[in-house]
Amino acid sequence: MAGRPKLDDAPERLVRAAVGLLAEQGPSAIKARTVASASGLSTMVVYGHFGGIPELMRAVADHGFRELGAAFAQVPVTDDPTADLFAMALTCRRVAHENPHLYDLMFGLSTRATYRPLSDADLRLSGHSPAFQDAHVHITAACRRLVDSGRAERQEPEVIAAQLWSLVHGYVTLELAEHFGEFEDPVVQVMRPMGVNFSVGLGDKRERAEASHEAGARLYDSIVQGR
Repeated sequence: MAGRPKLDDAPERLVRAAVGLLAEQGPSAIKARTVASASGLSTMVVYGHFGGIPELMRAVADHGFRELGAAFAQVPVTDDPTADLFAMALTCRRVAHENPHLYDLMFGLSTRATYRPLSDADLRLSGHSPAFQDAHVHITAACRRLVDSGRAERQEPEVIAAQLWSLVHGYVTLELAEHFGEFEDPVVQVMRPMGVNFSVGLGDKRERAEASHEAGARLYDSIVQGR
């Protein structure tokens, strides 16, 4: 009927509205009526497409992982996998800083009941979502190149990826919580040396690891400048 809005894009509109509310107001703003209002739709549309706020927030988390995967895809594959991995680590940090509340949601850090994973393990967020796996595959592929290069002791790339993911996620979480306020430049003073130490622990030479992390920082800067 003429004048009636099309609802084919309603799920995407609701997800983007929720992403915007998280960025602007935080998790307390996420209610069916506020998301509906921000998207120009009715609360019935929220329930009709998602069933409720927990299901909507699962879709929002998946949106965040797709955005993260797209950001990882912008990091070119070079002949230095350590540099590539550090550029991706810096990319993850940037994405987290752009919308900290969304990052919290993606990794299950929010304490609000509506954000808690659904009871069915197949529907949980981090680690179970195909969107997460699609983002994580960029890390795993770079770790495979790292092992193949001989700069890390022979082990499963998935294991290295999980360790690196834990390292980066831990740093980002602490930085977002303002635990590094005493440092003038926590990336240079904490994140990069930690990455170097991690590389050395995997079997790399310290001087080479330091050079690669410096190269990774330059690679990341070139990506940001080209955005």
